[in-house]
Amino acid sequence: MAYITIDDILQRIPEESVLQLTDDNNAGVVDLDHVAAAIARAEQEINTWCGNLYLVPFPVIPAVVVGLTADLAIYYLYGRTVDEIPEARKDAFKNALKLLEKIAAGQILFGVAQRTSGTPAASAELLGGNERLFTRDKLRGM
Repeated sequence: MAYITIDDILQRIPEESVLQLTDDNNAGVVDLDHVAAAIARAEQEINTWCGNLYLVPFPVIPAVVVGLTADLAIYYLYGRTVDEIPEARKDAFKNALKLLEKIAAGQILFGVAQRTSGTPAASAELLGGNERLFTRDKLRGM
């Protein structure tokens, strides 16, 4: 489940801006694929910051995550087409990252399920491999 929709973005910037940032072919319509890609990138960043402390993706999305996702996604939309991102968008991006740092450090807590100490952030499978070519015994005398 996505943390936000295009409607959350449109609450923060005008549709005309979203159109200018996504309509690469001058078709006159918002390219929803570009919007979805920006949202996915923002969600991935949030999950990366929050993943060691919280179960992600969030099953119940805290309101602050909605705002963070929108601010990051808007920044990424500007970044894909505009050489100079507006200061307001840069500031919102920087503030979002500062907040994510505090969340990751456990300075700001949500009312959602946290990881337990025994729950790994990511699962890894240990794989067997070939026998070691160089060991102390094989190198002895060299």
